[in-house]
Amino acid sequence: MNDIDATLKQLGISLPVPAAPVANYVAFVRSGNLLIISGQLPFGPDGQLAERHKGKLGVNVFHEAGQEAAQLCAINILAQAKLALGSLNKITRCLKLNGFINCAPGFHAIAPVMNGASDLMVKVLGDAGRHARAAVGVAELPLNAAVEVDAMFEITE
Repeated sequence: MNDIDATLKQLGISLPVPAAPVANYVAFVRSGNLLIISGQLPFGPDGQLAERHKGKLGVNVFHEAGQEAAQLCAINILAQAKLALGSLNKITRCLKLNGFINCAPGFHAIAPVMNGASDLMVKVLGDAGRHARAAVGVAELPLNAAVEVDAMFEITE
C-alpha cells in the first residue's frame, strides 16, 4: 500500500478540518474492520460552500462544477477518515461510495458528475480506491448543495 498522505501531497491536496455534524448523527462509525463516513457536502478548504456548488445540476450548476463538488465531497470524506483513524494508511479498501446529485428533472448525466468523487478516490488510493457505488439524482440536498457523498471503507487496526 502506498503512503496516502504522500499521494495527497503529490496531488496538491490538503485535507481540511472535517465538518462537525449539525444534527443528531455522528460523522463516522467504526465497526470491526469497517469505517462508515456520513454524507459529506462540497465544503471548500475555507469550510464554506461555494456558490458554484449550490443549486441544481441542469439548472444553475454546470457539469464541471458538479464534478468539482463531488471531488470536494471525496476530499472531505478522506478528512473524516483521517480524524477517525489517525492515519489514512489504515484504509485497506474503499468499498462503496454513494453519491446524491441535486438535479433538475430530465438531467441524466448523474454518473459522470459522480465520477469526480470516484476518480479522486482511485487517484489517492490506487487499486484500493476502486469501489462499488450508487449515483442517485435527488430533488434537494442540505444547504442547497449540488452534491453529497458518503463512503464505506475496509480498515486495519
